[in-house]
Amino acid sequence: MKHLKLFILLLLTLPAAAQTIIKPDAGIKQMVDEVSSKNIEATIRKLVTFKSRHTLSDTTSKTTGSGAARNWIKAEMKKYAALSGGRMTVQFDTFTQPKGTRIDKPVKLKNVLAILKGTDPTDTRVYIVSGHYDSRINDVMDANGVEPGANDDASGTALSMELARVMAKRSFPATIIFAAVVGEEQGLYGSANLAKRAKTENWNVDAMLNNDIVGNTHGMETDLKDNRSVRVFSDGIPTNATDKQVAALKSLGGENDSPSRELARYAKETGERYVDQLDVKLIYRRDRYLRGGDHLPFLEQGFSAVRFTEMNEDFNRQHQNIRTENGMDYGDLPNFVDFNYVQKVARMNLSILANLASAPARPQNVGIITSDLTNKTKLTWEAPATGKKPAGYYVLMRETTSAFWERKFYVTDTTTTLAYSKDNYLFAVQAVDADGHESLPVFPKPVR
Repeated sequence: MKHLKLFILLLLTLPAAAQTIIKPDAGIKQMVDEVSSKNIEATIRKLVTFKSRHTLSDTTSKTTGSGAARNWIKAEMKKYAALSGGRMTVQFDTFTQPKGTRIDKPVKLKNVLAILKGTDPTDTRVYIVSGHYDSRINDVMDANGVEPGANDDASGTALSMELARVMAKRSFPATIIFAAVVGEEQGLYGSANLAKRAKTENWNVDAMLNNDIVGNTHGMETDLKDNRSVRVFSDGIPTNATDKQVAALKSLGGENDSPSRELARYAKETGERYVDQLDVKLIYRRDRYLRGGDHLPFLEQGFSAVRFTEMNEDFNRQHQNIRTENGMDYGDLPNFVDFNYVQKVARMNLSILANLASAPARPQNVGIITSDLTNKTKLTWEAPATGKKPAGYYVLMRETTSAFWERKFYVTDTTTTLAYSKDNYLFAVQAVDADGHESLPVFPKPVR
C-alpha cells in the first residue's frame, strides 16, 4: 500500500511523458512468480544432509563435509546452466587460504559461481548475489560436529541457487553472478577472495547483494511472527573513502548518500514494487553489532554492496550445538526455517537484479552547479559510458531529513534546472530505458 501511494503521487506530479515510464515489467513479474518455496526448501534440506559444511571439514567424502556440499551445489548449478542456451557457465573460484585467524593450517577453498553472461557486448556491468554455504556450531574450530546451518546460511545459498534456476532461461544486457561462497564463519575468506578477484580483473561490479540468515520469522525474545519485514544494511560514508572524499560528502550533507545507501533505497523501491506483503527496512549500518557479512570485502574494494537479513534473529539457533536444555531447543535445523519467507526475500532479490541488469548503466559525471547564489538547482551529467542508450533520466529529490526519494522528474536531456533550492533538498540522477528499468541513482558532486 505504501508503494501504491508513492506510485500515485509520482503520477500526479510527473509530466505526461514520464507517466508511461513508471510501470512494472511483466517479464520480471513472471520470474518473481516462478521462485519456488518448495525448491528452496528442498535445497536447504539437502545442504543439511552433508552433516557439516564447516570450512575446515572433509573435502574427500562424496556424502559429508564441505567438499561434498560444494560439488553438489556446482552440479545443481550446471543443471540450470544447461537451459541457458550457453549463456550461463559454472565454475569453482579456487584459492588457498593461509594459516591465520580461525584457520589452523593452509587450506584450499572453493567458492561456486554460476555466471550468466550479459548479451550486450558493450555493457560491462556485473551484478553479484551471494549466500555462504559453510556452517558452524558453538566451537568455531570444530570441523567434525553436526553443523546443519539451515538458516545460517543454507537459506542464502538456496536463495542464490533458486535465482540461478529461474534466471538462467532469460537474457539480460548485463552479467549476473550467482555465488555460493565459503569461509564466512572463519573470517569472510571466500567473499574476500571474490572481491579481490573482481578488483584485480577489473570487473565492473555495479552492485553486490549479500543474503545471510534470511529464513527465520520468530524473534528469540518474543512470540511475535514477522514474515513480511527484511532488513537491508548499508554503509553511509563509503568504507574505502579517502579523507578528501569524506570532506566532500560532509560539505554537501551527503553522509547518507553513499553508493550503497542508494542501492539500499533502490532495493526497497524495486522489491516492494514487485513483491506483495513485503516491507524492506533500511538499516543505516554496515552490519549488526559484533557481526560481519560477505558484503564487507566488496565495500573495502570500493563496490556498492548491501546485506539482507531477517528482521528478528533467533540466537538460540545460530552457531549452536544441537541440544535441548531446560525445555529449550537449540540448533540451526531446517524445521525452524520459514520457507515461504525465504521465497519472499528471494523474489525481492530477483526483482532488484532483473531491473538493474535490464536497465541502462548509471549516468556519468553527475554534478550540481554551485557557482551561483540562486534558489534554483541546476544539475548536469553525461550519458552512461557503456551499454545501451537511455530513453531518459529521472532526477530524484527528497527533503534532507527524508530516508527515501520523494519525487521523480523525468527529462530527456543531460541537464536540467529545477525550481527547488539546492540548499533545501537532496538530489540524485538515474538513467531509465523505454520500458522503465532504472539504473542506480548517482549523488551529484559540486561543480563550479
